[in-house]
Amino acid sequence: MCSICGFVNFKNKSAVSIEIAQKMGGVLEHRGPDQQGIFANQEVALQHNRLAIMDIENGLQPMTRAVDGKYYTIVYNGEIYNTPELRKELEDIGIEFETNCDTEVVLYVYIVYKGDCASKLNGIFGFVVYDHFEHKVYIARDRFGIKPLFFAKVGSTFLFGSEVKSLLQHPDIHPRVDKEGLWQLLYLAPNKIAGTSVFKDILEVKPAHHGYFSGETLELSPYWHLEAKEFDGSRAEAIYNTKEILTDAINRQLVSDAPLATFLSGGIDSSIISAVGAKHYKEKGETLHTYSFEYEGNKESFHNTLFQPQRDDEFAVYLAHFLGTHHTILTASIDGITNLLTPAAYFKDAPGMADIDSSLLYYCKQVKKSHTVALSGECADEIFGGYPWFYREEMLAKGFFPWIHDPHKRPSLFKQEVVCAKEGFEFMQDLYAKSLASCPVVDGESQSMRQSRIGTWLSTNYFMTSLLERKDRMSMATGLEVRVPFADHRILEYVYNIPWEIKFEGNVEKALLREAMKDFLPEKIAKRKKSPYPKTHNPKYEQFVIEVLQERMLDSNSIFSHIIDRKEIQELIECDNVTWFGQLMSKPQLIAWLIQLDFWFKEYNIELV
Repeated sequence: MCSICGFVNFKNKSAVSIEIAQKMGGVLEHRGPDQQGIFANQEVALQHNRLAIMDIENGLQPMTRAVDGKYYTIVYNGEIYNTPELRKELEDIGIEFETNCDTEVVLYVYIVYKGDCASKLNGIFGFVVYDHFEHKVYIARDRFGIKPLFFAKVGSTFLFGSEVKSLLQHPDIHPRVDKEGLWQLLYLAPNKIAGTSVFKDILEVKPAHHGYFSGETLELSPYWHLEAKEFDGSRAEAIYNTKEILTDAINRQLVSDAPLATFLSGGIDSSIISAVGAKHYKEKGETLHTYSFEYEGNKESFHNTLFQPQRDDEFAVYLAHFLGTHHTILTASIDGITNLLTPAAYFKDAPGMADIDSSLLYYCKQVKKSHTVALSGECADEIFGGYPWFYREEMLAKGFFPWIHDPHKRPSLFKQEVVCAKEGFEFMQDLYAKSLASCPVVDGESQSMRQSRIGTWLSTNYFMTSLLERKDRMSMATGLEVRVPFADHRILEYVYNIPWEIKFEGNVEKALLREAMKDFLPEKIAKRKKSPYPKTHNPKYEQFVIEVLQERMLDSNSIFSHIIDRKEIQELIECDNVTWFGQLMSKPQLIAWLIQLDFWFKEYNIELV
């Protein structure tokens, strides 16, 4: 896992600068602390920072190979889980490999299959291949956007980078935020619209998209899309096939030349991954390492809710003992999560999920001390139907994204003439309507099946992408690679078409997943009610963020202090609580988000346009 960046200009050779490419790569070294490399000529400058996972000695990038006298150079960020099959396929047609790393496999897949390259890959990736002979570059991103890839175009120059901050190092790219970017922050964040960033003129390669830049033209198109089909199997077949596909996905992602562990909350998703991993390791005569997370003071301050009915620690320790793993409990202090609030916003290039981000950043820092790779349970809820909007019709009927409980709360904290809140809300309502209309369905199917498809469609295109982005940025900030086995496109393709009555059998969320994987888990875990990523309940955290926000409101040099509605923010500070996003984001997180926003305005020298 790594970072890539660079720029391409086939028209103006004086535009290519090694110094600028090095500066762009310099702000991304946290993603690849092991090795740095650069390739440059009169047309391109490609920079790479490497986090060594596979074939640690020989996988240096940028990597160049020649076939039939034609040269190709790749910069690549990712992991390919069907590497063994692809390697054999290429060897059978005469390709001779110099390394055991997947980078070389991806490069040869492109050389041999050209535009069919991305569709042959099962994995997480963002990469660019420079074709020296054809004078063009090929760009591709994985199906779910697990690995990031941003770009911008200035005149005849095409720029790209794993994070926005690298593009901002180029002298012709500026940190401007227009109304649509501001609306994304106030109405959608931490979600965003696919293919965009909150920065004007900085875009991202959409998930499952690829294409070419040649001459002065960039052409991107989808190479994969989700299809709705009639399900012609039985309940037993659905259970068996789900188990086979998921187990295969997990086992493929347990391959690493660097130390590997799993995140284990004791919830159903992370428990499945850890159980399969523990079995895999035991068969090799080894012991899997697992980690669970806790917060200082939570034992005394925890209060259960509909979304978070139980604390995780009892279940995580119980399962670790059951599986025989080497288990570590990491406890984040209040200072630990508050001190990392602004670094978390920096690594995300925008305000995110406040202490939900900063705590993950803290935990990843600790895990990195002993391990370089970890597996995590994201994406199961979005694919298997773990959220209430999958089965509560009224949540989809309100005309706005169902996980955003109060879309007007954040905009109300700012001067309305600045944020144009009414216009912004209408823009987002239209976006929501278009998202519903684009959902793949089958004519004549049941209302419950239609609702479950819409729930999956919205969740995977918005909610899931924000969780994947969070996981990527916070983990890669520490040089830790986190893999997400549930985000295997084969799982989504299959489960999307299974009848809702099987997925929600007995009115139990993720019933199909529980039934398919029950042989790996004790009953106490297999039947545990869903519980999300943990957050702090310590009242000291709320007190701290209120004090910091009040201080920041006094800074007359800050954009933030000039656009806020002080009366509304004071009412927020004095209110008992407000839940405004998902399962975790309540009053302390909203206040902390405002602190991140203020930091972001200053750190990035944001211009509102």
